[in-house]
Amino acid sequence: MFSRIKARFNDIGTIGTLCTGAERHALRDEQREPGAEHFLLAALDLPDGTARRAFEEVGADPAMLKDAIARQYGDALAAIGLDIGSPSAASGGPEPLAARPGAYNASPSGQEVMQALAASRSQHAPLLGAHVVAIVAGMPHGVAVRALRAMGVDPDLLRSAAEAVARADARS
Repeated sequence: MFSRIKARFNDIGTIGTLCTGAERHALRDEQREPGAEHFLLAALDLPDGTARRAFEEVGADPAMLKDAIARQYGDALAAIGLDIGSPSAASGGPEPLAARPGAYNASPSGQEVMQALAASRSQHAPLLGAHVVAIVAGMPHGVAVRALRAMGVDPDLLRSAAEAVARADARS
């Protein structure tokens, strides 16, 4: 019983770290509400390293994800006739937005990630970055999945790799 309580406590800490990281990535992208792509980036930052291992299993460089996501935003804006250009090297890009006080809010795709994590809670112990990767890679559409495809990553293969990494980590 104590081990179950400890596992839930650890999962709560992981969720807190994940949400904080997703918000930080969203604010850097000048968005107030993190989407699935921000949760995917936050999963790569988790100390368990399983998200990174899942990417590496399919031959993908997790360091390339942030740029692939930025390209998706740029391509979407270009498609409607807006050219934001690239940030000057001297400025390093725009300053991140400041977090708003109050309740945590995620975009619809971010909410979908959190709901899927909650629904699958009993299927994993402990919660790992690879679980987040599997959920996001399994999404049928969105910025995150388009970014994965732009990187040459098959989302279905990444999902399978993430699930395998999570199973292997749970056994060790």
